[in-house]
Amino acid sequence: MSSPSPISETERAVLKALWDHGPGTVRELHTVLLDQGATWAYTTVQTLLTRLAGKGYVECGRSTPAHVYKAAVTLNELLQQQLTDLAATYCEGTSSPLMLALVEGGKFSPEEIAQFRELLDKLDGEPPAKPKKGGKK
Repeated sequence: MSSPSPISETERAVLKALWDHGPGTVRELHTVLLDQGATWAYTTVQTLLTRLAGKGYVECGRSTPAHVYKAAVTLNELLQQQLTDLAATYCEGTSSPLMLALVEGGKFSPEEIAQFRELLDKLDGEPPAKPKKGGKK
């Protein structure tokens, strides 16, 4: 995904509804958003979907009378792009200060720490460490 336009909080809520509930018509997404506490009119949801499509975050299928919208990006793709932009803005393009700040400020489960280790091993070009069995070395 090449540095698309930023999205607003309201656009992000619509995109999240697509991620959580899958593709849908404006009416279906409007219902989902109302169930989540949004107070937007049907036309507001329609406008937000049109904006997201224009920015490349959403695709619109026009094969049926009621257009079906679906997310064109995953949450991970959006996070990667936004973190890259944040690193460019605040860290002169390098991501290590941003990553260190995120890690130092977070609490992680053992499973998440294992995922981090696996990723670091992969980035370092080393084969992942084999899990230890029992108490023997």
